[in-house]
Amino acid sequence: MSNATLPPSPRPVVERIARHIGDPVTRLRFLQIVGPSMVLPPSRRLKYLIPVALGAMAAGLYFGGALLWNAFAARSARPVVRVAAAAAPVVAGPPRLPEVWQVDSSNQAEVYSNGLRIDSHYAVSTHPRAYLAFPVSGAESSGGVRRQDPAGIVFHSTESPQLPFLPGENRELKRAGESMLEYVQRQRAYHFVIDRFGRVYRVVRETDVANHAGHSVWADDQWLYVNLNASFLGISFEAQTPARGAGPDGSGETPALSPAQVRSAAVLTEMLLARYHIPRGNCVTHAQVSVNPANMQAGYHQDWAAGFPFERVGLPNNYFTPLPALTFFGFEYDGFGYDPSQPSPAGGIYAGIAAAEKSLRETAANRGVKPAAWRKVLERQYRRRLAQVRAVEPAGK
Repeated sequence: MSNATLPPSPRPVVERIARHIGDPVTRLRFLQIVGPSMVLPPSRRLKYLIPVALGAMAAGLYFGGALLWNAFAARSARPVVRVAAAAAPVVAGPPRLPEVWQVDSSNQAEVYSNGLRIDSHYAVSTHPRAYLAFPVSGAESSGGVRRQDPAGIVFHSTESPQLPFLPGENRELKRAGESMLEYVQRQRAYHFVIDRFGRVYRVVRETDVANHAGHSVWADDQWLYVNLNASFLGISFEAQTPARGAGPDGSGETPALSPAQVRSAAVLTEMLLARYHIPRGNCVTHAQVSVNPANMQAGYHQDWAAGFPFERVGLPNNYFTPLPALTFFGFEYDGFGYDPSQPSPAGGIYAGIAAAEKSLRETAANRGVKPAAWRKVLERQYRRRLAQVRAVEPAGK
């Protein structure tokens, strides 16, 4: 067969197909497959013509179809907007307590992993802790649950005379601190005292009862506590509450603390919370828990009625907690001339008083009785609880 009778070269077809292949790698592979037929001599082209032609046709169909599909997809595609599922709001809980352990111990001092150092020179014993905790939701006739571990912390001030906290007063400051510690030791008054230099002293051992809270009331979500000498630990700052002013609104009623005292209170509280699994809500001030059973008045003691540095000690502001003495037992509060019928100053213990008064009045209304009558019912419940507690605990001062 002569060259004149051969079909035309497949080059134009191959080139047209190649021009429409956008991807350079794919185009190159196509030309590598079908390209050799375009450079064969005419005498040998016939033997490759059929496979080359078929390959060109198959490639045309494949790549042409791909081009058509890509064009169709490009025209019909729509932006895909992926909407992430809304995340549930994260409710910040109380920060997790770090692990605190004892690093060193002797008859004179203890050292802990968080930097706390406790001086034990003044440590004394009284008698082992034992107290009743009453279920908040339990029957009025419940005899309570006997317990030994501390359930909370009460913060106090020593109310001892204060010298100017100045470098030139070091000698007198130390003398006054030692005198205060000796008095506290004789009275078995607190479990711990933090002096003006931030030094932490153990007075009554944690395993024993200290005479720090006397007649007092507190409650958490599960348990109700009466007379906290045994059930709560007592921490006192060497400090003095100023003379009364306009009320517990943070002005003129807050004992002055040194920065060292606050730092020491933070590490001491951290250790006690970790060791005894004490709820943060059970760390309160003396003014919040103190009551007088003789006249059913709360706030018998006024230390830390305002201004306690809860946040700086690593605690929530528990001043906003309704006072359990009012809500559970009907006590009234006349500290600083408090009048529940009048707007109260903001801040301090007034926040908890106002919340407790509102709760008591709402409960009385739901029961269809007047607040005064409901207080009488609650007072009878308090008298029963107090008698039960006194059967197993020494009466507080």
